[in-house]
Amino acid sequence: MTVEHFIGIDVSKDHLDIATRPTTDPLGFQNTDEGVDALIHQLRPLQPTLIVLEATGRYHRLVLSRLLAAGLPAIAINPRQARDFARAIGRLAKTDAIDADVLAEFAEKIRPEPRSIADQATQDLEAICTRRRQLVAMLSAEKNRLHTAAKTIRSEIQKHIHWLEKEISQLEKDLDKQIRSSPAWREKDDLLRTCKGIGPITTLTMLSCLPELGTLSGRQIAALVGVAPFNDDTGKHKGRRHIQGGRLDVRAVLYMATLAAIRHNRTIREFHRRLIAAGKAKKVAITACMRKLLTILNAMLRDKKPWQPDFVA
Repeated sequence: MTVEHFIGIDVSKDHLDIATRPTTDPLGFQNTDEGVDALIHQLRPLQPTLIVLEATGRYHRLVLSRLLAAGLPAIAINPRQARDFARAIGRLAKTDAIDADVLAEFAEKIRPEPRSIADQATQDLEAICTRRRQLVAMLSAEKNRLHTAAKTIRSEIQKHIHWLEKEISQLEKDLDKQIRSSPAWREKDDLLRTCKGIGPITTLTMLSCLPELGTLSGRQIAALVGVAPFNDDTGKHKGRRHIQGGRLDVRAVLYMATLAAIRHNRTIREFHRRLIAAGKAKKVAITACMRKLLTILNAMLRDKKPWQPDFVA
């Protein structure tokens, strides 16, 4: 009988803690190219069934990409999933070694499906989008401070605001240049922009942070972004449906695009009006419109068809 091996990797900035099921002695490697080489050399003979690690910003990307390139089945999961699982099995203590062991048990019991990661160009695009979003948050904070700042520092804040606006403008030019330089991205960008309510920031975010758009079903893409409603029923109690999880960055720009679409896109506007007329709360109606708009965009890329006024996803 073949023994299945499940690997959990706790990732930090400089170090990788490894746990294996069936249990063996814990291992540790540096989170560097040389360390990952040694890790792959150690794991190959085991022929692991699944390797699970947490998504930790950019720190997990090196080891994940190298593991997949080496033909090893690996996936990065949301840290919240790992902590919820740990609480469910009574593992309340938290150290790097314990976290690695929890991830190995998660791999054995839950067995999430491995999936490919974005290519380097998409990761670079996402990094630029993330930097732009950070600067926009700084700009908003500085503008708020300007109203209450003492006169002695207002000029300094104003200089910083000017610098931030200049940097944001340059990043947007860089993003557009990168999109237009790729035939595949340019085609998708052109298709998405045919939909009223979808602007350049929305398309940039979709292409960089949601590369699965156009490859999944409507329900799958809605769940991935976090606009799919979850039931909250027990016994005779029928609770309100709610959304949770998903990709916050994508959902934030989708929300703004939906508000624009409710005003200028006939299909979304009429759908919103029907929901309000049926007595739906405004937030519920907007969320439903977000889901409908996302599903339509997904179908547009899947079928490679531009927006049409009577488009139905």
